[in-house]
Amino acid sequence: MKNYKLGALYGDGIGPEIVKSTVDIMEAAAEKIGIEVEFEKMPLGWEGIEKYNNPVPDVTKEGLTKCDAWLLGPHDSAAYPEEWSSQLNPSGTIRHHFDLYSNARPIKPVPGIKSVVDGMDLVLFRENTEGFMPDRNMFKGRGEFLVTPEIALATGVFTKKATRRIAHEAFKMAMSRRKKLAIVHKANVIQMAYGLFRDTCYEVGREFYPEVEIEDYHIDAMTAHLVRRAKDFDVIVTTNLFGDILSDLAGELSGSLGLAPAINSNETQAMAQAAHGSAPDIGGQNVANPVGMILSGTLLLKWLADKHEDKRMNDMALLIEAAIEKNLTEGVCTRDLGGKESTTSFTQEVINTLKTM
Repeated sequence: MKNYKLGALYGDGIGPEIVKSTVDIMEAAAEKIGIEVEFEKMPLGWEGIEKYNNPVPDVTKEGLTKCDAWLLGPHDSAAYPEEWSSQLNPSGTIRHHFDLYSNARPIKPVPGIKSVVDGMDLVLFRENTEGFMPDRNMFKGRGEFLVTPEIALATGVFTKKATRRIAHEAFKMAMSRRKKLAIVHKANVIQMAYGLFRDTCYEVGREFYPEVEIEDYHIDAMTAHLVRRAKDFDVIVTTNLFGDILSDLAGELSGSLGLAPAINSNETQAMAQAAHGSAPDIGGQNVANPVGMILSGTLLLKWLADKHEDKRMNDMALLIEAAIEKNLTEGVCTRDLGGKESTTSFTQEVINTLKTM
């Protein structure tokens, strides 16, 4: 039976704490299920700068090619030396280097945590490689230009190829759920670029997934719809920038952005990455909420289960989710959620729970 090697990139701020929590819980679950999982720690962020003068050194990129998948902690790229803070950030670098074009963010209330909007259960697909994210849509360079000290330009890139492949990912997910898909765009104003995105998504749906009911919404309208009737949506597909904004909004509406998981993938590789940032103001204080990172890890396990047709990995993911749910339902949580647990004590509670399940 297959053994697994997973990369662990601890990152900056709260990253080392929440990634360690995830690794410890995954190791305990692997032992309980009977799976051999090896974690290899690799430098990222400040650790990479200090050791290799690069936040994503070549040793990390090369190491990841030998892994089945990996965990990525948040980074604090705004605080890096100007040489690196002005460049593509570590997350973007890795997504670009490995062409991890699909960013899937499932969003639903977590048991035990009060949500702002009831009944939400959706998956948001964010195209990961282009759009109005100028640091990700160029072969070389950032795609931003300061023409004069008072004039800045930013390019937006929208291609049929990139749109088709994220559309397929979203429609495949819709087929496994309620067979409803919403396209989010701004084609009423940016007619050619967002028109291409919207129309291409419709083409993919009509040609390959005729069973799926398709709607489309302007981004501004969708923000209001999520607040008023989030439960009506099943799968959402949108562009890079809009996906970033909508997933943060939806994550907070579901209870807390700190609970929101995410996974980046292509056909052969995947990276777990929580939706939230590095929170450097609380880094190293043992108060960070690791749930978003842990649940991102369970998405990674389910992706591996599908790829390798290995039910054990899915069992491992479900075990971790059940242990998280049990603790949160009983009020065992970190301070940001109204509890009293530290990062490490919450982690230990989850481990104790899953060992008894």
